Amino acid sequence: MKKIKLAILTVALAGSSLAMAQDKATLIKNFIDLQRPGIESLARGLVEQSSAPIAQAGSQYLQTQVPAEKREAAAKAADAELRKYFEESYPIVRDKALQLAPGALTPIMEQNFSEEELKQLMAWISSPLSKKYQEVNPKLQTALTEKLVAETRASIEPKMVALDAAVAKALGAPTGPAPAKAAAPAKAPPKK
Repeated sequence: MKKIKLAILTVALAGSSLAMAQDKATLIKNFIDLQRPGIESLARGLVEQSSAPIAQAGSQYLQTQVPAEKREAAAKAADAELRKYFEESYPIVRDKALQLAPGALTPIMEQNFSEEELKQLMAWISSPLSKKYQEVNPKLQTALTEKLVAETRASIEPKMVALDAAVAKALGAPTGPAPAKAAAPAKAPPKK
């Protein structure tokens, strides 16, 4: 009789643990599902960030090496290429991020949050206050970014110019405006 009670108790505890694990797993899955916009935003940022150095170098080249009368057309062509890159790359990175998120995030969520904490987190994320905060947060970030850039521009821009020159020098690239080509000496007419 004791063995039967022990077996029933063991099965009940195992079932309870399994149900609890499923509840926690479900909460984590639901949390990750709610994070989809943030995951997509992360993917967008990575794609934009990957093309930023090319766009910056292209812009600098456009301003210093392309004749003024050809700049507008060249800028439009470069912008079209950057848009094409984004339109081709973003879906790849977004879909892969959404695919990888559960495997990457679930173990961290399992280790760091109890079931009760996950319930509280889900309640917060689903709350009207959280939704309002998420709507206002970009404005908060923009306000701080604009103020920060304005306040640090004078001290940072000279450092950026110096960095650009130092990196160009380290790479052996020309710095400053392109030197004017010296006129080739005129050839003497052939002797008859």
